[in-house]
Amino acid sequence: MLTNLEWLLPVPADYRARLKALRAAIAASTDPMIVEEELHALSLARLDLNQLGHLAGAAASHAGTAAAHGPLARLRVGLLGSGTLDLLAAAVAGSALRHRVIATVATGDYGSAIRDAIDPSSAFRTGHFDTVIVCLDHRSLGLDQPRASAAEARAAVAGAIGTINAITAGLADSVSGAIIVTTLVPPVEPLFGSFDAVEAGSVTAMITAFNAELAGLAAAKAVILVDLARIAGWVGLHHWHDAGQWQQAKFAIGPDALPLAADAIARVLGAIRGTSRKALVLDLDNTLWGGIIGDDGVDGIAIGQGSARGEAFLAIQQMALALRQRGIVLAVCSKNDEDVARTPFRDHPDMVLREEHIAVFVANWGDKATNLRAIAAALNIGLDALVFLDDNPVERAQVHRELPMVAVPEVPADPALYPRALAAAGYFEAITFSDDDRVRADAYKANAERAAFAGTSDMAGYLQSLDMVADVRPFDSVNRTRIAQLINKSNQFNLTTRRYTEREVAAMEGDTALATLQFRLVDRFGDNGMIAVVILRPTDPQTLEIDTWLMSCRVLGRRMEEATLFHIIAAGRRLGATVITGTYLPTAKNRMVADHYGKLGFTLVAAGEDGSSRWRLDLADHAPPALPMRFTGPGAA
Repeated sequence: MLTNLEWLLPVPADYRARLKALRAAIAASTDPMIVEEELHALSLARLDLNQLGHLAGAAASHAGTAAAHGPLARLRVGLLGSGTLDLLAAAVAGSALRHRVIATVATGDYGSAIRDAIDPSSAFRTGHFDTVIVCLDHRSLGLDQPRASAAEARAAVAGAIGTINAITAGLADSVSGAIIVTTLVPPVEPLFGSFDAVEAGSVTAMITAFNAELAGLAAAKAVILVDLARIAGWVGLHHWHDAGQWQQAKFAIGPDALPLAADAIARVLGAIRGTSRKALVLDLDNTLWGGIIGDDGVDGIAIGQGSARGEAFLAIQQMALALRQRGIVLAVCSKNDEDVARTPFRDHPDMVLREEHIAVFVANWGDKATNLRAIAAALNIGLDALVFLDDNPVERAQVHRELPMVAVPEVPADPALYPRALAAAGYFEAITFSDDDRVRADAYKANAERAAFAGTSDMAGYLQSLDMVADVRPFDSVNRTRIAQLINKSNQFNLTTRRYTEREVAAMEGDTALATLQFRLVDRFGDNGMIAVVILRPTDPQTLEIDTWLMSCRVLGRRMEEATLFHIIAAGRRLGATVITGTYLPTAKNRMVADHYGKLGFTLVAAGEDGSSRWRLDLADHAPPALPMRFTGPGAA
C-alpha cells in the first residue's frame, strides 16, 4: 500500500493524452484556473518517476509564463543533498501539485551541498528561494563509519549537527522562508545486529542520536523537519536503499522509494503554503461502523471490542477523535435518515465519537457532492480544505468527478487499513502546533451553532446578543507562532497574501517604524481564537500603508471588519498619519475581498488590468462607528 501510494487513484488510461492536451493548453496561454486544476487532477494518480517528471515539466512551463492568479500556491524551492538530485527534484515538483502547490525546484551542484550553502558567492545563495530542502545522507555527514568509543561517537554526531547549523546559518539571509531538513535513514547492514541500538559507536546509534538532535532543532524552530527515517521504516530499509543504484548513479534514495519520499517532502511544502486540509468528513455505514444502521439497528452494527471487525471500526473512530484533538474539524456526510444516523452516536455504548465531536452533521438522501458543498459552506471553509472518507467506490468516484479539489483517499477492502491509508496520505501535515490549534475543532463547531442561532432578521440584536469581546494587541512572542501560521495559511480574506516567516514576524515585534495588530474574539459560544492580523507600514510622515490585512472567515458578518479598521485608524493617528492606503492583490481565492476597501469607505485610486486596486482613506473624513463588541488588551482603542 505505502510504496505504491495506493490511497491515490490508479493512473488513468488517457493520462498521456491528457498531459499532451495540457501542454498544448499551456502553450496557448489558456486560463490559469483551467490549467492548474488539470495539473492538480493529473497529480492525484499513483504516478511513477517518469510520469512525475513529465508533469513537473508541464508545471514549470506554466509557472514560467502565467501570473500567480490560479488556484495553486507557488513556491520557489532550492534542493541541497547527497548524490544525484535531479530525479528527486522532479518528483518533488510533480508531487507538490497533489498538495496544491506549484513548486519550482532548483538543485545545487553535485557533491557541493555544504559549499553551496556556506559560500556567499555561490549561485545557490542568489537563487531567491522561498524555502530550501536539505536532504543529506549519513555518508555526507561523516556518520557512515563506526566509532571506537562513546566519546568519539558523540563528537561525530556533534560535528554532523554542526554542519547542519552551518548550512542553515549560511542560507539564513538568502532564503525568505523556512529551511527544511530531512532526517537520516540508517543503512540496512548492521554491525552488531540488534546490539547496534545499544552500542553508541555504531552507525545506527549515531544516526538515531543525530535525528534526536535534529528534532530538537525543529522544536526550537530552527528548521522544519521531514522525517524520512520514519517513512523509510514504513516500507523497509531494503526497499529504501538500492545499493546498486547508489554505486552506479549515486541515488541516495532508491528509485522505487522516490515517489513516496517526494510526496513526504511535498506535503510539507503544502503545509508551508497553507494548503494542508482542515476538516475530515466521514461517511457512516461501513465507514464508522460495520453494517447499515437503517437495516441492522443499533444492536446489529459492528463496533467496539469483541470482534476483529468491530475493533477495526473502533480504530477508525479513535483516529478521527485523535485528529480532532489536534484541531482537525469533523463532519458527517451520510445517505441516511438523520434521526436514524444519529442513533449510534447517542445510544451505542462502544461509540468513541459522539455528537458533540461533529461540527456539521448532514444525513439525507441527496448526493454526496452536493452535501459536501453544504458542509464546506456551513464551516465557512473552501472545498479544498476537506478530506472525505467513504468506503463506497461509487460515492468516491462521484466526488472525484464533481469536486476534484476535495481529497478522497482510496481505501482498501479491509477496514482495518483505513487509518493507515488516511494517515499515509498526509492530508493534515503540520509544521507548527499551537494552543489555538488544539481548540480549533471546538471553534468551528461553535461557529456552526452561532449560524444556527442567527436565524433572525434582527441582525443588530443578534450581534449584541453574542456578547462579543475583542482582545487587541501588537505582535508579541507569546502569539508569534500563531501569527506566522495565519499569515502563511490565510487565503480567502487576505488582501495581499504576502507571506512572512516566523523569524520575520519576530523582527516586526521590535520594529518601531511599523504598527502591528492581532485580534482575538470571544463570545457567548466560546473563544474564536486569533481572528485577524494586520501589518501597517508608513510610506511617508502622513501616510500609513496596510501591508497585510487578513481575517478568519469564521467571523464574517459580525462587523469585525469595521472593528479592525477602527483600530487601524487609531494606530495611524498615533503615528501621526492623516491618510490610510491599502492595496488589493487578486488571487484565485481572495476575490471575496476585491471590494473590501470600497465597502469600508475607501476611495479607489487606481485599478490594474489584473484586477488589483489601490485605495485611500482620509482620516479627517472618517466617523467612528458604533460597534457591537467591547475591546480589551494593550492595543485597544
